[in-house]
Order: sequence, then C-alpha cells, then structure tokens
Amino acid sequence: MSDLASFLPWQEQLAASWLTQRERFAHAWLIHGVPGIGKRQFALAAAASLLCESPQNGLACGRCVACHWLASGNHPDLRRVRPEAVALEEGSAAANGNADEDDVAPTTAKKAPSKDIRVEQLRGLSSWFNTATHRGGWRVAVVYPAQAMNSISANALLKVLEEPPEHTVFLLVADAPDRLLPTLLSRCRRLPLPVPEKSASLEWLGQQQVNDANLWLAAAGGAPLLALQLAQTGQSPCPDWLSQLIAPLAQSAPVDIGPLADHLEKVPTEVWIDALQRLFMDLLLAASGAPLRYYPGLEESIRLAAAHAALANLAETAKWLAQQRATARHPLNAKLLIHSTLQRVALACRP
Repeated sequence: MSDLASFLPWQEQLAASWLTQRERFAHAWLIHGVPGIGKRQFALAAAASLLCESPQNGLACGRCVACHWLASGNHPDLRRVRPEAVALEEGSAAANGNADEDDVAPTTAKKAPSKDIRVEQLRGLSSWFNTATHRGGWRVAVVYPAQAMNSISANALLKVLEEPPEHTVFLLVADAPDRLLPTLLSRCRRLPLPVPEKSASLEWLGQQQVNDANLWLAAAGGAPLLALQLAQTGQSPCPDWLSQLIAPLAQSAPVDIGPLADHLEKVPTEVWIDALQRLFMDLLLAASGAPLRYYPGLEESIRLAAAHAALANLAETAKWLAQQRATARHPLNAKLLIHSTLQRVALACRP
C-alpha cells in the first residue's frame, strides 16, 4: 500500500475510532493541530480508508480495486486541492503542467508557482461533483493547507459546503483554525490531532535513522515530522548562530550583532524568527525554574542568561517576536528587521 495511504504509528488508534463511525460521517472535517505531527498524512490516509471497499477496522485494506487505484496515483474519486508550490514540493507532475488525476488546476503558465489555493481550483471541482462516483462509494476532496485559501477561494468552498454534493467528504487540513473564515469553520466538524507521545516519536525517528533524535525532537517542539525535516538540513539541532548569540548573553557580555546579522540575511525570515521564539520560550521556562523545551543542548547558557534577565522583559520580547512572525514573509526591510530584532533580544537579556 502507498505510504500516503498509511497512517503514522501514533495516528492509527484515533483513525480507527473515527473512521468506524462512517455511517454518521460529516460531509466536511477540519483536521487540525500543530505543524509537523502528520496532519496531511492523516488526511490522505483517511481518504484512502474512506475510498476502500473492504476496510479493516475502519482502515484501508490495501488489496481492493480502490486501494490499487489509489496506490497507482489515479483514483478518480479523490482530489487533492493544494497550492501549486505545495504540489511542486511533493514532486507532483501537476506542478510542472501535467495534470495527475487527483490534482485540480495545475500550473499552465511559466511563472512562479502560487502559494495560494486559487478560486479556480475550487470551481474546477464542479464537474467532478456532477458525475457519479466510479465505484458507487464516497468521493473525497483533501484541501491542504486550508489556511492557503484567500477570502475568495474560501467563500467558493463555503458555497459548496452549504449544499454539499452527495457521497462527498471534504477533509480540510490546517495548523491554525483561527485563520479560517468563521463561516467556513461553522460548516466543518473538527478533529484535533494531538502531539504524539515522546516515546512514539523517538521510536519513529530512530526508524528514520535520525541521529541525536532527542535533540531534534526538542528543537521541533515534540513534532516528529518537523524533527525529521530539520535533521535532514544537515545542520545541528541548535543553529550555530543561536549558540553564538546566547553565549555572550550568558556572560552579560555585549553581542557582536554585525556578523550574526550578515549570516541571518541568508536565512528565511520566518526560520530565524521561529528559532528566536523557541529560544525565548526556553528563557522564560528557565526563569521560572522549569525544564527547557526546545534547546536542551544550550541549557547551561540559557539558564545563565535567564538568571540575569528580568522576567517581564523576556515576556514582552517574546510577545513582540510573535508580532514580527505574523508578517515575517513580507518584511518591509529585512536587514533593518534583523538588526532591530537582535538588538531587542540583547536588551531583553541585559541585567
């Protein structure tokens, strides 16, 4: 059976419990949780299970005609609605202008792939709705990430959900439900996915041959797929630039911002702000005498820096970093943002 048709180990029990209730299944589900825990995998495996003609304990059997269609990537009753940029990352031929059966509105023009789910993709489903399902069962549309819909495309989906087509299930996947239209949320049943137990995540990361799995899992906030992604970058669980930043702060020494800023200009804004947000969470935990969450490898330096700093300053800077993260993809002046952020971080840790 295709990897996309299989649930991750920590998902199987929840999936079986949920899918065995398919007689009373809602027509639209919002599958949500923190990034990096396998929500997309869950939704696609759920689609395979809904399309399966001989489910075992609610899950896809991997042997029926429908499962073989899905394994070959051309099940006619499955559609994946995703940004072109996501399709490209996943290696879809559709992202290069060749439509797979399960993709809607592939790229046709030679331009940068869209990071949004476009309204044409939702409207392109109308002919699919108006045909009978090929095996007399469900048809499933998986929409991910749902927050990639703008107001126009979200309203197009809302119109569909107000009068849902027969035998059709929508599975929406999102990190942050509060970024979706409230009216769209009201049309969906919610299925929150929890962060897996640490032991299950470490076992899985070991199977993926990840060294220092405990440190990578900590850096990912307990999210195993994100930990794997970080480990595959070839860097260290704690970025070198972050170690260079916290070392002088631990000694109440001035930070040489220039070289750090030069390095961060080559790093995506959201990446380095995320790292600083994790650092400040650890600083706040250290200041409160609690165990660190993200960077246990820097524990000594973080605890020394937290001991020098005022808790109120740490909390205020953490809040400010969250505000900067909201606009990280479109900074007005990236270089100025880097310098001002590093200066603010240094001030927050000053005695």
